[in-house]
Amino acid sequence: MNQSDEILDLNNLIINNKYNSSFYFQKIILNDYKLARISREASILGRKEVLNGKAKFGIFGDGKEIPQIVMSKIFKNGDFRSGYYRDQTFMMAIGVLSVRSFFSQLYAHSDLSADPSSSGRMMTSHFGTRFLNHDGSWKNLIFQKNSSSDISSTASQMPRLLGLAQASKIYKNFKNLEKTHKIFSHKGNEVAFGTIGNASISEGLFWETVNAASVLQIPIILSIWDDEYGISVSNKYQFSKKNLSDLLLGFQRTKKENGIEIFRVNGSSYMDLIKTYFKADKVARGEHVPVVIHVTNLTQPQGHSTSSSHERYKSKERLEWEMKNDGIKKFRDWILNLKFKTEGSLKLDNIADINSLEKIEKEAKEYVLREKEIAWNSFQEPIKKIKNEAINFLKELEYTFPYKKWINKYVNKLLNIQYIHTKRSIFHIIRKSIYKLYNENSYQKEKLVKWFKETYEKEQENYSSHLHSQSDNSSISVKEVLPIYNKHSIIEVDGRIILRDNFDKLLELYPDLLIFGEDVGKIGDVNQSLEGLQKKYGESRIFDTGIRESTILGQGIGLSMRGLRPIVDIQYVDYILYALQIMSDDLACLQYRTKGGQKAPVIIRTRGHRLEGIWHSGSPMGGLINYLRGIFILVPRNMVKAAGFYNTLLSGDDPAIVIECLNGYRIKEKVPINFGEFKTPIGIVEVTRIGKDITIVTYGSTWRIVHEASKELYNLNIDTEIIDVQSLLPFDLKKDIVKSLKKTNRLLVVDEDVPGGASAFILQKILEDQGGYYYLDSPPSTITAKEHRPPYGSDGDYFSKPSVENIVEKVFDILKYN
Repeated sequence: MNQSDEILDLNNLIINNKYNSSFYFQKIILNDYKLARISREASILGRKEVLNGKAKFGIFGDGKEIPQIVMSKIFKNGDFRSGYYRDQTFMMAIGVLSVRSFFSQLYAHSDLSADPSSSGRMMTSHFGTRFLNHDGSWKNLIFQKNSSSDISSTASQMPRLLGLAQASKIYKNFKNLEKTHKIFSHKGNEVAFGTIGNASISEGLFWETVNAASVLQIPIILSIWDDEYGISVSNKYQFSKKNLSDLLLGFQRTKKENGIEIFRVNGSSYMDLIKTYFKADKVARGEHVPVVIHVTNLTQPQGHSTSSSHERYKSKERLEWEMKNDGIKKFRDWILNLKFKTEGSLKLDNIADINSLEKIEKEAKEYVLREKEIAWNSFQEPIKKIKNEAINFLKELEYTFPYKKWINKYVNKLLNIQYIHTKRSIFHIIRKSIYKLYNENSYQKEKLVKWFKETYEKEQENYSSHLHSQSDNSSISVKEVLPIYNKHSIIEVDGRIILRDNFDKLLELYPDLLIFGEDVGKIGDVNQSLEGLQKKYGESRIFDTGIRESTILGQGIGLSMRGLRPIVDIQYVDYILYALQIMSDDLACLQYRTKGGQKAPVIIRTRGHRLEGIWHSGSPMGGLINYLRGIFILVPRNMVKAAGFYNTLLSGDDPAIVIECLNGYRIKEKVPINFGEFKTPIGIVEVTRIGKDITIVTYGSTWRIVHEASKELYNLNIDTEIIDVQSLLPFDLKKDIVKSLKKTNRLLVVDEDVPGGASAFILQKILEDQGGYYYLDSPPSTITAKEHRPPYGSDGDYFSKPSVENIVEKVFDILKYN
């Protein structure tokens, strides 16, 4: 009998109120108790480590141990978690988090083997499993238990939960993917488990997700851990109902209408929890119906985190209630009173006595203490190594410069082990030493500087790698393939047709490609660049969604985490603001915060630039650039270029936003004959007009205005060189713009973002990163939109965004410096 069989048998026995004194069932229950005690001891000791100054911050899962242990019993290989930073017991129970790793994360150990979740990049209790091999290729996800990487922002784990669950529905229906995607799903039998705290369901992301899940009918089990507080704020300020699950009753499924299934269960009742979670699994896994489990009567014994004390906001009566109703205490009492009926006899036996439980408690405490010490020593080992090397170099300097008394002072500081428990403390002293010896020359100093640079660079890599994919499949490494045109054809079509025919070819080439969003399915998007494709490829691959940008993006994240290739359509770039938080806190930093352990190569398709109106002006690039480091931001000037970007991205494994020009769908373009094959390179600029007098850098819709202005300037004997940036992130990887400045010695950046938006970013890249400042004969200049949003109408656009006349006049002003 394996463990899962034991659990099922135990469940049946409990549901039927039949107990058996079998060793198997006794072992399961006592193991559960021991795990609960281990997790609790880890929380208690973790808080002490923070208060002792060994760690920066602590937030723990104490009070939620018992329901998380029970939830783990229905979590199978291939399933996914999208969770909350209180789930340490669950992660321990499914075997993906050790106590040692728990403390390594608390100390921020930068060794990936010590903290596989994040290599010390995320604060404690932010968990995740590794979906990727070291080379960036996918692991076989159906043979392991999977957890998407946690984030701190409350309720932000909800949107991706949709995509993780929807993937099961897609794999269940797409029989053609069974062989090609067998490492991602076994016939769609996987369930996505979500967890969230009671107060976090006040967030709109929670309600948007529940509503979408109810519509989609996908296998979700969402647990709400209810301890009646959100930090210091009680439930009475969070919800209008005493029982928060009552708020969800409108989503309850009926015989006539789809919806969700809702359960409410006492979180301190081991027996009721088992009954509830096995019922939930039957509904979600068996029927593909989303389930919400409201777990009540939970406690938070140490308060919200180490930054606060719950005695400050909980009443004396509440604190006494929590001590009396602590889940582990209730579980302990239940075990002591639990009797099994021996087979073939009326004799009743206790499963355990006080002595055996006290032994378990003692063992748990000792085990956690040992693992904590091992984690701490492991964390300190590389620091001690750096410290000892630094001391040796400083001692050599002390011998070389005996009159520098401060060197001995620094050596003594480094020798004080209590003073040194961070790398920062060591590098602080070494760097001070180097610049204090700025005017000194010696072999010993050169050795120190060389060691410092090498060591610092290595440590920098520990904390700064994997902003983007570092695999061989990185989109940056995809080579350019030019569009091919039939020499005998002079056909030109609307830009939307270029996109449509290219998407048609991509859907044919990539059977795992999905495109969805508002108005995407039936009408083929608002600009008809998907016209007719839903009819051709079916509603499962091209489909409409509700008006809910955050969870549209969340679907894309979750689907791409499970091996599918979604293109998420956000109707206008202005509407990205609805999804910006998810894009920034989740998608943009996913590869970084997991140090290459997870990826979500979702492609975000949207439209921007030049459309008239305050809420449709469409060029908030400065904001996107600053919030979305980790996502490529691509700004094609026409639809052939845009189509080439989609082709490139589907050959790579990076997330990206492609911002199509709103005024380009009806502009005529030549028709390539190699749809799906031509590729626009990422991070490469294009010189679209060669000139000698001034370099004008631009992108997107403004490119057309710049070209029109260049024609007028040419008639005035001014020869402009025009450079189309094409991608803002990454920016000009080959540093080609500075090559133009070496020739023209003048620079104008034309952008329709607000002043200081993308134009400031572009100037910094050109002048500082590329050293372009040294080649200028006159000050660089920018033309941007006004600070306010563009008003409605053509005149509003003309007076608030760059015009041909603005560009011509600005070029005149720059050339006056001659």
